[in-house]
Amino acid sequence: MVRIQSSRSKINGTVRCPSSKSYSHRAFVISSLAEGQSIIKNPLYSRDTLATISSCRALGALIRQDNNILNVNGGHDFRAPDDVINADNSGTTIRLMTSIASLVKSGSTVLTGDESLRKRPMQPLLDSLNELGVRAFSTKEDGAPPLVVMGGGIKGGSTVLDGSLSSQFISSLLISCVYADSNVMIQIKGDQVSRPYIESTIETMKAFGVSVHNEEFKEYLLQPTWYKPTIFSVPADLSSAALMLSAGLLIGEDVTVIGIDFSLPQADSDIVSIIGGMDGQIQVDHIKGEIRVQGTERLSGGEFNLSDSPDLLPVVAILALKARSPVKITGIGHARLKETDRVANIASQLTKLGATIKEDKNGLLISAPKTLKNASLESFNDHRLFMAFTVAALLTNKSTVAGVESVEVSYPNFIQDLTGLGAKLKPTVDRE
Repeated sequence: MVRIQSSRSKINGTVRCPSSKSYSHRAFVISSLAEGQSIIKNPLYSRDTLATISSCRALGALIRQDNNILNVNGGHDFRAPDDVINADNSGTTIRLMTSIASLVKSGSTVLTGDESLRKRPMQPLLDSLNELGVRAFSTKEDGAPPLVVMGGGIKGGSTVLDGSLSSQFISSLLISCVYADSNVMIQIKGDQVSRPYIESTIETMKAFGVSVHNEEFKEYLLQPTWYKPTIFSVPADLSSAALMLSAGLLIGEDVTVIGIDFSLPQADSDIVSIIGGMDGQIQVDHIKGEIRVQGTERLSGGEFNLSDSPDLLPVVAILALKARSPVKITGIGHARLKETDRVANIASQLTKLGATIKEDKNGLLISAPKTLKNASLESFNDHRLFMAFTVAALLTNKSTVAGVESVEVSYPNFIQDLTGLGAKLKPTVDRE
C-alpha cells in the first residue's frame, strides 16, 4: 500500500474545482434513458462515475467519451446485459442502476460491487421496487448486493420509503419511475436525510424535460412521460471545493477555488455558512464563480447539523482541529453507512493526532489539542477520509496517510492540486 508522507506546509494560490460527481452520475443515467443524443459537458471521469458509464453501456446506451464532452445515445428499450453489472465502490451507481435494471424488457440483471459495496444496505429500495410491481432481491437475502432485478418494467402504484438511511433510494425511484406503466406515488416516512441530493436529482430530471410533483419532500407523484435529449453542463463539485477550502483555512495564506457554478443546488454549499459560523475568513463571488479563504491561527467552535450534507463530516472534523472551543457535529448517523463508518473512523484517527473526541450514535464532539501530534493515519480506503486526513497531516511536522489510491473515486487530481499550491507531500511505501 502506498502512503502519502506530509511535512508542515503553507499553501497559496488558485485551484480549479473538479466537476460534480453527484451531477455526473445523474446526467449519465438520465441521458441514457432519453430517446436520442445528449451531450454532457464538463463530466467528471473518476472511478465512481466510470462505473456508472460502464453500467449504462451494459444496458445498451451508446456512450462516447471525448475529453470534456460525453456523447450519449440513449433510450429505455433496454436489453438484459451480457454480464453482471459491477458498480465497483460506487453506492450511487448501484442504487440508481437497480431501479433502471427493472426497465429491461425481458430477462434479469445481476448487480454487484467491491467488498465495501457488498455491505451497503439496499433493502428499502428492493422493498419499494417490489411494491411497484418489480421482482428484485438480494442473493444472500441480507438486503445487500449482489442483487437480482427481473425485467419487465415498473407497473406503478404507491410505495412508502424510509428517508432516514439514504437519499439515493428516492433518487433511484424518481429517475426510473418516469417510465412506469401508470402513476407512481412515493411517500416518505421518518426524517429525510440529504435533501439537497434529492433536489439535485429533480433539477437534473427537469433539465431533461421531466417535472416531479414534490410535496415538502414527504410525497412525490410521477406520471408516465419521456426524457428528452439535451445539452447538460455539469457544475463544479462543492464536496471537493470544501476540501480545498478547509486546506486554505488550516494551512493556507490566500487560497481561491474557481470554476464554481452556484445555479444548481448542491448539499455541500453549506460549507460557506459553516466556515462563516466558525469565524473563518471567506469571500464568495457568485458572478465569477469563486470562493476565497485566508488562513487563520484559530477558528471558533460551535454546533453543526450535517443531516443534509453528510459528505462535509470529514471537512468539519478537521476544521475542528484549529477551533478554540469544542465542535459538536450532529445528524450524521447515516454517515456510518457510507463507504466506511465515517463517524467511528474519524474519531479513531483524529484521536491519534491528539484530539479529544466523544462519539455517540449520531454525532461527534471534537476538542482540539494544544499541539497536534505526528501520526500514521489510516483512511480505510475511503476517498473523503484520505483527502481530509491528508490536509490535517499537513498541520504536523511529519505524518503519513494510507490509501492514496482512493482519490480516483472522486478527485483524481487531489494530490497534484495540493502540491501545486505548495503542500509538501510525497509517496512512501508501507512496508508493514
